[in-house]
Amino acid sequence: MIIKDLEPTIVWKNFYGLTQIPRPSKHEGKVQEYLLKWGEEHGVEVFRDDTGNIIFRKGATPGCENMRGVILQGHMDMVPQKTSDSSHDFLTDPIKAYVDGEWVTADRTTLGADNGIGVAMGLAVLEDESIAHGPIEVLVTYDEETGMTGANSLKPGVLQGDILINLDSEEEGELCVGCAGGLDAVADFKYSTSPVQKGYKGCKFTVSGLQGGHSGMDISLYRANANKVVARILLPLIEKAGVGVASFNGGSLRNAIPFEASAVIAVPPRKMKKVREIIQGIFADVKAEYIDSDPGASLAVEAVDVPAEVIDPEVMLRAVKAILACPAGVVRMSRTMEGLTETSTNMAIVRTSNGHILVHSLMRSAVDTSKAYLAERMRCLFELAGAKIAIKGGYYGWTPKLDTPMNKVMMDMFKKVYGRDMKIMATHGGLECAIMGAKYPNWEMVSIGPTIKYPHSPDEKVNIASVARTWEYLKAVLAAVPTK
Repeated sequence: MIIKDLEPTIVWKNFYGLTQIPRPSKHEGKVQEYLLKWGEEHGVEVFRDDTGNIIFRKGATPGCENMRGVILQGHMDMVPQKTSDSSHDFLTDPIKAYVDGEWVTADRTTLGADNGIGVAMGLAVLEDESIAHGPIEVLVTYDEETGMTGANSLKPGVLQGDILINLDSEEEGELCVGCAGGLDAVADFKYSTSPVQKGYKGCKFTVSGLQGGHSGMDISLYRANANKVVARILLPLIEKAGVGVASFNGGSLRNAIPFEASAVIAVPPRKMKKVREIIQGIFADVKAEYIDSDPGASLAVEAVDVPAEVIDPEVMLRAVKAILACPAGVVRMSRTMEGLTETSTNMAIVRTSNGHILVHSLMRSAVDTSKAYLAERMRCLFELAGAKIAIKGGYYGWTPKLDTPMNKVMMDMFKKVYGRDMKIMATHGGLECAIMGAKYPNWEMVSIGPTIKYPHSPDEKVNIASVARTWEYLKAVLAAVPTK
């Protein structure tokens, strides 16, 4: 079955349309034009703000004019992740989405249900003339995944409503009323290189097949971090086998748990057997440790051309030790909301290039002081290892407000549609609500969405039935919005 023929077709055909438009973060020009054209074709007021956010407006249906204005919000960009055997070009190729049992997924790439399915629901509300609703705005922000740039650039006074329903949550049946804030840390080890001695051999090892995932939503699943695994292997290779390291590269996005990393090394004469034993032995330990959370972990070891140069061994050793010592994963679980990660860090990217070893981590916390303390720990650790470190890109968390009129509507309508109570929660992921709420302090804000598994990874998938139920729930909520 083609996904645009799934029910409800008004949602799925809009999602299908988005899958046909390349829209990786930082490259949203095509999808911005697509959304503007969509509004014109459907007779809906639409405009691009001064920075690139797209805003739609639609008046109230007869009898609903006194309802408070609602803003439905999602982001247009998607995380461009693919498997190593995929030739997909995210700048030019449509996403190859398909039905797999109860799910929609993609062919060896991210699907873009995060947050294409939320945007599709917003468009469907604008298109569906049968829905009762007050004044509606649909805000589609850009560059959410790599910095929440659209939300940060949004100006006060542009939007008219005072209720925000964010459609970027990923667990059906949960009402999200808060989120973590974040900080980026980039450590920089400057290095020189030296020629590889005669008789050395080239070797490359790659750790792959890890599940990766969203560095906020999935960090508490305790999956292996590919950068950590490679560093764990490199340490004894350097200290016990005397190898030189020509390159170390892993991860590609700050908010995705790295699922693949590799290193190219120069092996001293008569040490190849020992080197292979060390690599395979440590990986076997890792495989056993993560057998439940990362059963697909794999290792490839291959002979390659001898690298011409290797990184200064002293600098490389300090960097590897710092990578191993650096916090990565859950730092603290919440004491007030069961199952919620309070503070974490994701060692997302390691790169060696042009005389620099760069280590990029994303820190998150629902408590701003804990986030600041974690940043200090990171700074001290990397400075002790001889690196320069920049702490940047901070954004605030969203403090939950439970007793609001809109929360009551959300809970009541959920009980009416589903026949059970809705779960109120906060997320460890970063949501644009936190940033926009600071600009529009009068807003009541909530976040909902269908069930999406493994966002930010090539295993991403969205549950078909949950999309249908969330759509029915959203329609019921819009018909019950409080009056002014």
